[in-house]
Amino acid sequence: MGIFGRRKRNLVDGGHDGVGPQVHDPEGDPASEVDTDAGGGPAEGPYDISEAPDDGVPRMDLGSLKVPVPNGSQVQVEMDQSSGAVRAVHVVTAQGQVTVTAYAAPRSGGLWSEVSGELAEQLRSDGARVALGRGEWGLELSAIVGEVALRFIGVDGPRWMLRGVIAGPQSEASRAPDVLRAIMRGTIVDRGQAPMPVRTPLQITLPEAIASHIKSRQAPAQQGPAQGR
Repeated sequence: MGIFGRRKRNLVDGGHDGVGPQVHDPEGDPASEVDTDAGGGPAEGPYDISEAPDDGVPRMDLGSLKVPVPNGSQVQVEMDQSSGAVRAVHVVTAQGQVTVTAYAAPRSGGLWSEVSGELAEQLRSDGARVALGRGEWGLELSAIVGEVALRFIGVDGPRWMLRGVIAGPQSEASRAPDVLRAIMRGTIVDRGQAPMPVRTPLQITLPEAIASHIKSRQAPAQQGPAQGR
C-alpha cells in the first residue's frame, strides 16, 4: 500500500460493542456495519509539540512522536534489515498491536480524508470487508480479513497528520478501538520546522535504552557468522 508501506497480513477490525450508531458503508455491504461511538466528549489530543501538556503522563520518546504506553503492554521495534533504520514501533496490548505514524501534511489540512479513501480502496482490492464510520476525530475505517480485526484512525494537525491502527483478533474487536483512541489521544507530535514533501513519514528515533537493547541482541548474531569463517 504505497504511501503508508502497509505490509500484507491478515488484518481487521471493527465489530459492535452494542453502543452508539451503526454506520453503513456506501457500497451497501451488510458486513460493513461499524460502531464508532468514541465514548463521549471531544478529544483532548493528539497534541502538537507547541501545545504539549504538562500532565505527568509517561510517554515513549520517539523523536517526532511521544507515545503513551499502557500498563501491561509491550514495545516491539521493526527494523529495515538492509539499512538498519527503524521502520515502525508497535505497542502490543491485550486487544491488539497498535502503531501510530505521523506524516508531513499541507497547511490546509484534510490529508486524512484524502488518504483514507485510497486506503479503503486498497483494502477492498485485497479482499477485505471495509466499513466506514465516524469517531471523535471524524472518519474511522475498519476492515475484516480472516480472523483479524483492524481499525484505522486519522487526525489532521498543523502541518502533520497522525495515523493510528490497531490489529488484533475479532474477539477483541469491540474493545480495540478504545485502546487505539486512548493512545492517540495522549500522543504528542513534533513535526519540526524543516520543509518536506506532503506524506513524508516523520523520522522515528529510538530511546537510548531501547536502542542499546537492540544493539546487544544484534551483536551475538553478527559475531556468529564471523567466527564461523
